Amino acid sequence: MTRQLAHSPARPSSTQRLLLGCGVVAGPFYVIVALAQAFTRQGFDLARHPWSFLANGELGWIQTANFVLTALATLAAAVGLRRALAPGRGARWAPILVGVFGASMIGAAIFPADPAMGFPAGTPEGPGVITLSGTLHLAVGGVGFLCMAAACYVVASRQSREDRAGWALYSRVTGTLFLGSFVGIASGGGVAWTNLLFVAGIVAVWSWLSLLSLNLSRA
Repeated sequence: MTRQLAHSPARPSSTQRLLLGCGVVAGPFYVIVALAQAFTRQGFDLARHPWSFLANGELGWIQTANFVLTALATLAAAVGLRRALAPGRGARWAPILVGVFGASMIGAAIFPADPAMGFPAGTPEGPGVITLSGTLHLAVGGVGFLCMAAACYVVASRQSREDRAGWALYSRVTGTLFLGSFVGIASGGGVAWTNLLFVAGIVAVWSWLSLLSLNLSRA
């Protein structure tokens, strides 16, 4: 009986698996819904327009709902990470950082990006008018992106300590790519390569969260 009790905390509970399952599906859900809109909405160009622009226009509610539902799944995943990583290095900060990223998506839904560069259809070309909503969108997004990149490094530190060199390298590369892609799009002004790099960074970081959550749920 003592031996069973000693090992039981390491076995993921059904609740923990459910929470981590949210982390597995959050990224694929967000990416699929966003890409479905990117390829079907008139005037949207992946090489020119950030995905946040999809929250504008008559069909903008789809991307807004995408932000909110993905945010809720990410917050649930953060709780699952807290349970799965405790005790040990990163058990506190990794979930907090992922949780802030999730919360920032709710902020992005509340404060849509400003229409610009010809999207949605009928919007004049160029950077457009900067509003308070657009400024807050960039601000909350920036905080969230920085926190998610930091989460990758925090988890990498733990993985290095556990002699999981491959995972640690993967986490660091993902965090660096995601951070670099955000810096690029924040300063690129609609340049094609920065937008495409940002798409790659988004897909990379969501894939990382999915694989991490799946790995921990099978621990």
